Amino acid sequence: MSRAWLVVVAGGAGTYAMRASFLAVAHRMAHVPPALARILRQIPPAALAAIVVPAMVRPDGHLDLTQPRLAAGVIAAAVAWRSRSIALTLVIGMAALVALEAL
Repeated sequence: MSRAWLVVVAGGAGTYAMRASFLAVAHRMAHVPPALARILRQIPPAALAAIVVPAMVRPDGHLDLTQPRLAAGVIAAAVAWRSRSIALTLVIGMAALVALEAL
């Protein structure tokens, strides 16, 4: 067997072992302590912010605080904070972006 096939087989076995280990210990993960649950709830917003904020502040690789994306993002964030409505946030944020880019 060549080294390439050995690497492929070893990688497949390792991947299978990692996925199977989650199934083997899933019953222990059913009851998450409240403190850990609070921390885990913060991961999705943090990941989304890590993706969105650089795209709004540095769209072309350099800091630009006068571009329409940032202003529309701030407007959308304010709407989301006040209304808690996803649909309203999307509509007003996109309308603000289109209006600001037209200026």
